[in-house]
Amino acid sequence: MHVPLDTKTVSFASRLAVHGDRTAVITADGQLSYLALARQVAMAARRLGGQRRLVLLACTNSLDSLVIYLAALACGHPLLLVPAEHADSLIDAYEPDVIARGAGQLEIRRTISAHDLHPDLALLLSTSGSTGSPKLVRLSHENLQANAESIAEYLDIRASDRAPTTLPMHYCYGLSVVNSHLLRGAGLILTDRSVTDAGFWELFRTGRGTSLAGVPYTFDLLDRVGFADMSLPDLRYLTQAGGRLAPERVARYAAMGRRHGWEFFVMYGQTEATARMAYLPPDLAEAHPQAIGVPIPGGTFRLDPLPDRPGGDTGELVYAGPNVMLGYADGPADLALGRTVDELRTGDIARRATSGLYEIVGRSGRFIKIFGLRIDPRRVEDLLAQDGIAALCTGDDRELVVATTAAEARVRRLVARHCGLPARVVRVHRIAELPMLANGKPDYQSVGKLGSARPAPAPIDLCRLYAEILDHPGVTPEDSFVRLGGNSLSYVEMSIRLEQALGTLPADWHTRPIRELTRDLSGPAPRPDSRWRTLDTTVALRAIAIVLIVGSHIPVFMIKGGAHLLLAVAGYNFARFTLTSAARRLRTRHLGGGIARIAVPSMVWIALAVLVTADYAPANIVLLSSIVGERPGSADWHFWFIEAIVYIMLATLALLSAPGVDRAERSFPFAMPMLLMAAGLVTRYDLPNLAAHGKVPSALVVFWLFAIGWAAAKATTTPQRLLVTAAALATVPGFFGEPWREALIAAGLVLLIWVPTVPSLTSINRVAGVLASSSLYIYITHWQVFPRVDDVSRHLALVASLAVGIAFAAISARVERQLAAAGRRLARRWSTARQGRSPGGTGHALVTADAAVPPVASRSTE
Repeated sequence: MHVPLDTKTVSFASRLAVHGDRTAVITADGQLSYLALARQVAMAARRLGGQRRLVLLACTNSLDSLVIYLAALACGHPLLLVPAEHADSLIDAYEPDVIARGAGQLEIRRTISAHDLHPDLALLLSTSGSTGSPKLVRLSHENLQANAESIAEYLDIRASDRAPTTLPMHYCYGLSVVNSHLLRGAGLILTDRSVTDAGFWELFRTGRGTSLAGVPYTFDLLDRVGFADMSLPDLRYLTQAGGRLAPERVARYAAMGRRHGWEFFVMYGQTEATARMAYLPPDLAEAHPQAIGVPIPGGTFRLDPLPDRPGGDTGELVYAGPNVMLGYADGPADLALGRTVDELRTGDIARRATSGLYEIVGRSGRFIKIFGLRIDPRRVEDLLAQDGIAALCTGDDRELVVATTAAEARVRRLVARHCGLPARVVRVHRIAELPMLANGKPDYQSVGKLGSARPAPAPIDLCRLYAEILDHPGVTPEDSFVRLGGNSLSYVEMSIRLEQALGTLPADWHTRPIRELTRDLSGPAPRPDSRWRTLDTTVALRAIAIVLIVGSHIPVFMIKGGAHLLLAVAGYNFARFTLTSAARRLRTRHLGGGIARIAVPSMVWIALAVLVTADYAPANIVLLSSIVGERPGSADWHFWFIEAIVYIMLATLALLSAPGVDRAERSFPFAMPMLLMAAGLVTRYDLPNLAAHGKVPSALVVFWLFAIGWAAAKATTTPQRLLVTAAALATVPGFFGEPWREALIAAGLVLLIWVPTVPSLTSINRVAGVLASSSLYIYITHWQVFPRVDDVSRHLALVASLAVGIAFAAISARVERQLAAAGRRLARRWSTARQGRSPGGTGHALVTADAAVPPVASRSTE
């Protein structure tokens, strides 16, 4: 790649190709060599351009983000690295010239930078904590290179090493893993999976992982999944930073490593020092588990005396070294600054023990550290003041205590959102007047005493609720609905139960870890006597559609179009619950399970109907009537909808099983269904004139509706929603030649695209939930129910059809749970037998593990 001679770059990013054919990146989809990675970086560098500009990268643990990151460093563009969820606020604050988002999307806002960028400036990282402050750490090319070299030296990173990205790249600790391994030509196992996810360990083993990096919470998760009993033959060492790990746990992990043949490095760092300042040599960890260790190569410590502790071996820890930041940036004007600091005052009180090791014994500032997040209570006070709330804040490493005159629920929600903390660790106390000292200054000691004044309210046990509804053992706060195998059937009951427990749910609740559902809600939990609720639009449409279908078939009324609307809803739910960020194999397995849930009960019921009636042929049992042809005057057409949806989902399963298609869908999540919809219009309008050559399977005729629902779920911007709406309104009219029927479908599609929830009542939600979750089974059974009752009363026939379908749904769910339980028992027996053959086996804890990436660890900062 061409770089102007006067432009500074980072060596490990610009010299990737020197490592040749060594493996650089390993993902669930394959491997990438250093030469291949260098080519991708060079192409991205050309897209970024030759003019030095400020680039903001909304970062994820993906190959696209890694390539943009390295391209910016390699061609000298200062890079602002942020988590995707905080991108918008920092875009407003810093007005970047180029914005890079997921799937390699670049938004070129200017060809010439609007900023005066200092030649040494390489990287901007958010200061520790998540309070939305635009304060950034300015890092130089030398900072990044020097810290990577230092870390690689004391960890003895080798070209044969393979490190998984257990922490996010936008976090300095996670980024240091990337930098130090690329420096040495080692491999990165690129993943966003949690260590509680069985898929993580599968990738770790097949990728021959040699190390693991974690914050304290990561080690909680490792304990939970039985890490001590795992067989990891390639593991060389573990590293820990991002907050204090209890000394007894340090000693335990050090001893564990000694027994299993790997080393345990405890480390200390801050974003302001690029990443690392100290490490504890592994051979000293068992004897000195309370220590942070010694300075990293190239760095030095000194202890500045404290006014209240003159003399002695204790003082504020001050660090100096080539990895110390250039300084802070509070706004775009500061990007022109060069070095404004030469050393880092850590704010930690430390002592140097007789062993020569440094130990942290306290903090000089008011910062507190919870879940690895460094929180400034005064900043929290300022943020609340912007919302018109007077408050005083303090706390410790377990909780943030807030005294306020405002409503507790509102303050807790605001603080949790600003700080990125679980609501349960934000202790809010409403008092008549804020405590003040005699000199008029805040009385923080009195505020601190409130922390133990009364216990926090017991949190809702969402894990138990998930386990009950999804019939999944061992649910943890890190699990999410989609990771636990949730589907469109269980979604109905879960959404209604959660809405009753927590209030209005965020639109993406099904992809969020359980622990996040106790914070960042759009409203407070409802009062116990509150009747008003919201209802997910897909649930409402499914409930209404199935009543219209059965009622029109009896007929109680003639309002047609419900089945075709359900096809679009099926596409929408397919996109929500199957097309997640999970690996291709898990996505296809999930889709295969969804197909089985539709096909198996349908085939069982139709087989029974064939035995007791003359209405159907054997082809109906195996869902082939639309392929082999329907008998004249028969009822073979009754199950056209079941056949269509099964064929469509089988086709998508075949498509997504192809690695290239899977990658294309992840890269172009909206364009893919729009392209498929366009392909579906070929058969919707029968452009090849297939009807002239025989019967056309209904799946080919209606596929475009499924694709519209898929596209509606992936439409995230107003222009995209407008495009899907236009496609729906242009293609539905004329399909039946019945304007009212087409109007019903079009109206349902518009709701699906634009309105995620509709206002409702508690009683309506209960009824809609039962109907929606049973809609498939009602459709299957109603053909055999209403003809036996409609002579007595058509309305009674409608009620009976709904009731029998609901009962069949309950029976099917019970059978499915029993089969799943039997499968788990067999898996445990198999695992136990396998452990008996291999003493170092993984253990049964991972057999059913299927959890989301732990956002607590993902957002941990130092």
